[in-house]
Amino acid sequence: MPAIHLTDESFSKAVGGAKVAVIDFWAEWCGPCRSMLPIVEKISDEYEGKALIAKINVDDFPEIGAQYGVRNIPFFLFFKDGQVADKHVGTIKESDFKAKIDALM
Repeated sequence: MPAIHLTDESFSKAVGGAKVAVIDFWAEWCGPCRSMLPIVEKISDEYEGKALIAKINVDDFPEIGAQYGVRNIPFFLFFKDGQVADKHVGTIKESDFKAKIDALM
């Protein structure tokens, strides 16, 4: 299942309703964001039913990014029980990405 695309309206409900959630803040024009797309989609498939993997386009929905202090992308926020538990700025290896999710489960 591909990563869910969130909006300002759906963000809180999605994050609040998931035990573990990872939000990928990205933009179409961002090369490093595009390079992360296959990893994000693969992890979304692997963690389906265990963790919410979602994306939010900072150009279309800047309010959430501003609320969480997103200044550079890609920017990943890791939530546990609706609270920010970890973050990562920039690209990340698949194994490190999975380790961060596993640590929250």
